[in-house]
Amino acid sequence: MAENTKTAKLTIGENTYDLPILSPTVGPDVLDIRKLYGQAGVFTYDPGFTSTAACDSTITYIDGEKGELMHRGYPIDQLAGQSHYLEVCFLLLYGHLPTAAELEDFETTITRHTMIHEQMHMFFRGFRRDAHPMATMVGVVGAMSAFYHDSTDISDPRQREIASHRLIAKMPTIAAMAYKYSIGQPFVYPRNDLDYAANFIHMCFAVPAEQYHVDPILARAMDRIFTLHADHEQNASTSTVRLASSSGANPFACIAAGIACLWGPAHGGANQACLEMLKEIGTVDRIPEYIARAKDKNDPFRLMGFGHRVYKNMDPRATVMKQSADEVLELLGVENNPLLQVAKELEQIALSDPYFVEKKLFPNVDFYSGIILEAMGFPTSMFTPIFALSRTVGWISQWKEQLSDPQMKIGRPRQLYLGENARDYTDIENR
Repeated sequence: MAENTKTAKLTIGENTYDLPILSPTVGPDVLDIRKLYGQAGVFTYDPGFTSTAACDSTITYIDGEKGELMHRGYPIDQLAGQSHYLEVCFLLLYGHLPTAAELEDFETTITRHTMIHEQMHMFFRGFRRDAHPMATMVGVVGAMSAFYHDSTDISDPRQREIASHRLIAKMPTIAAMAYKYSIGQPFVYPRNDLDYAANFIHMCFAVPAEQYHVDPILARAMDRIFTLHADHEQNASTSTVRLASSSGANPFACIAAGIACLWGPAHGGANQACLEMLKEIGTVDRIPEYIARAKDKNDPFRLMGFGHRVYKNMDPRATVMKQSADEVLELLGVENNPLLQVAKELEQIALSDPYFVEKKLFPNVDFYSGIILEAMGFPTSMFTPIFALSRTVGWISQWKEQLSDPQMKIGRPRQLYLGENARDYTDIENR
């Protein structure tokens, strides 16, 4: 629990109330209003919860002004540059970097859980071929509770552990199967001889008729995408997972709820929206037209993939993602891809144009991740499913933390009611 050494005074009419001020490890102080309604009979009003802390957490910290993101105290650029996704998963789940033995054991456990129940293959075939992969993932992940009864008791620490491992391990398989089903190709089973990222790429692009080799540069870029999206504090989908968890829902239902929330274009669909914008621009010669539109306050057009709601400076994830984007584009080339040519030119303009520099509209992680996934050959419909499988470990870590919190209560936001006052029912013939 945060330290309480200060108080604030709130005066309502003739009455004054002392409200504790909680001091975090880092970040702004927090006004504790838990007893405000009981003492003063009033609620606070905060649409979007932009000024409200709904929980305390030890997992992730963001300083948007400084452009900082830390997992368990470790800066994201160090983790993305020196670590890899499964090690970051261990860090988020258990709070410390693993020893060599711990990491080997964890990686083995995840690898051995990558296959899904064979009957779940039939579940996929219940969807239309043109179903969005996110629709498929919401349904299949929610259905996991029907196949894995031995890991749905949230009161059992061992079952929580098994569910955590299963979700991290099986999410790439489910996402790849959703993709394969959408394009009419046979499912590709996971391979235990490949690492986490390479295995996902293999399941997406291999076919039974021939051998498929995963380029290590592409595997490393995919691993960075996973790492940079692993957790991002109390965003909309994470808050959704926590809210579902507060009711006592099983872990698979909670993660399915998070996937559904992530599906929204204002959240997980940002990199897809960015690629759709690049398609709208079409060719390099049309970029000046769209730059002018972006600067015009009277034009509704906005450049997607630039700036960030939380980060008021450079998105710390974007710096690392740019390096991966450069490596992937050098490997695969952009000469024959007009979309990627537009992206590279737009990036250079945004980094040098005084208008964008002054307003700090730097390319963000969604811009670069979209470029990488497009270059790899993923359709835009797969961008958000890849985000979902990346974020699964963050959701699980937050879920586990909440379940162990003695202060946990079922979520129940209040409202400012502006509807009709009490009125009497009128019989239909008198209306």
